[in-house]
Amino acid sequence: MTDWPILSTVTFLPLVGVVLLLLTGQEGANGRRNVLYISLATTVFTFIVSLFIWIGFDNSSASFQMVESHEWLGTGISYHLGVDGISMLFVILTTFLMPFCVLASWESIEHRIKEYMISFLLLQVAMTGVFVSLDIVLFYVFFEATLIPMFIIIGVWGGKDRVYASYKLFLYTLLGSVLMMLAIMAMYWNAGTTDIVELLKHGFPAGMQTWLFLACFAAFAVKMPMWPVHTWLPDAHVQAPTAGSVILAGVMLKLGGYGMIRILLQMFPLASDYFAPMVFSLSVIAIIYTSLVAMMQDDIKKLIAYSSVAHMGYVTMGIFAANTQGVQGAVFQMLSHGIVSGALFLCVGVVYDRLHTREISAYGGLVNNMPKYAVAMMIFTMANVGLPGTSGFIGEFLTIIGVFRVNTWVALFAATGVILSACYALWLYRRVLFGALEKENLKQLLDLSTREKILLYPLVALTIFFGFYPAPVFDVTAASIDALVNNYSAALQAAQKLALAVTH
Repeated sequence: MTDWPILSTVTFLPLVGVVLLLLTGQEGANGRRNVLYISLATTVFTFIVSLFIWIGFDNSSASFQMVESHEWLGTGISYHLGVDGISMLFVILTTFLMPFCVLASWESIEHRIKEYMISFLLLQVAMTGVFVSLDIVLFYVFFEATLIPMFIIIGVWGGKDRVYASYKLFLYTLLGSVLMMLAIMAMYWNAGTTDIVELLKHGFPAGMQTWLFLACFAAFAVKMPMWPVHTWLPDAHVQAPTAGSVILAGVMLKLGGYGMIRILLQMFPLASDYFAPMVFSLSVIAIIYTSLVAMMQDDIKKLIAYSSVAHMGYVTMGIFAANTQGVQGAVFQMLSHGIVSGALFLCVGVVYDRLHTREISAYGGLVNNMPKYAVAMMIFTMANVGLPGTSGFIGEFLTIIGVFRVNTWVALFAATGVILSACYALWLYRRVLFGALEKENLKQLLDLSTREKILLYPLVALTIFFGFYPAPVFDVTAASIDALVNNYSAALQAAQKLALAVTH
């Protein structure tokens, strides 16, 4: 186990599935079935292997573990992998959600199924690579590589405006990432290395931190996405197939939050402290504004998409509170949102596969003939609202507590988002599930199939489990987050002492 390159294995294992798919025909029922089973087996096996990361992880250590390092491009740029308590959880989240994406596509994708599954497996490689990279050039390569499969998934298998949505996604995220590439070049020239472990210790000059922060912040803010660079997300969600929305909300949005924690907060602490009021302002606007916009939507997917922007506002707010409660809450909120938002998009897919419409007005009274679906949807809706006893409550509560310690007004305005989320989420639930079952086409709908139960029931269990017992997450992240917060505070104190010494 000690010599086994488990991080490389988990990262690149989906490529085995890609090779098998390339050798498999997709014509006819047998070909389609083989493609589906190979894809499912690959993602399930990758998830099982990824659990060895959790099993072998030392919760008491804040350092990077299971480290792999090899020469790559020379001049200090290496193939360097490792995980700490924060990144390890996102690796597990990625591998956990991928089998659900395969199952969600089992019947809904009717053409080019082999190319579709290959795109998802390549996307998994890129997303996992972001979380395990300990070289910032390698991080950037994986970060950018996630764009290509998602661009293809939306552009080929999306809705009627799929080309517009895919280009909007690509151009928005690429523009921000170009600035981050320039920042990485400047970091290399100043520090003489691209190794993230060394960069965390380097201590960039205060003036330089400002520009490096803004360049990297542009990339991560678009990926989150933060207001006002969020407009690509609703279009991408509406046009994406169900599985595309699941992985987009479940994992891809978390790349931005992870980058903020790993790079902005730890490498540029002085700039992070300086720009924290700006981030708080943007986060509060996102929480309130996008919640109000969500109330006006008539498309179920678009409503959930705007809800995601609002919930990511809590994440950015908690990260830049830069205390234990805030960062811990932000990490937990990202994990919870990955489960809950993914589940909500799966719920949309269940009814969309039956009626082929996402218009809220097309539904009503589904509780009468789909009671199991109604219960599952209710639990995910309550978690989206942040009801105590669900995983959604833990993250939002901690981020608000963390921000309250820094700025009570920001916490007060952010707390209104809890009320607003209840308004749009309960309004959606009432319109879709409650009321009389009057529409003739709805009366014929059947409740959850066996495949759909396999999709939704594990997510229901996790949503409730982490709502009552979040300790497994906190135990893993505690040491890493404590070290992060302590280093951040120490950097600020050192800068203050230096400033006082200069003035005297």
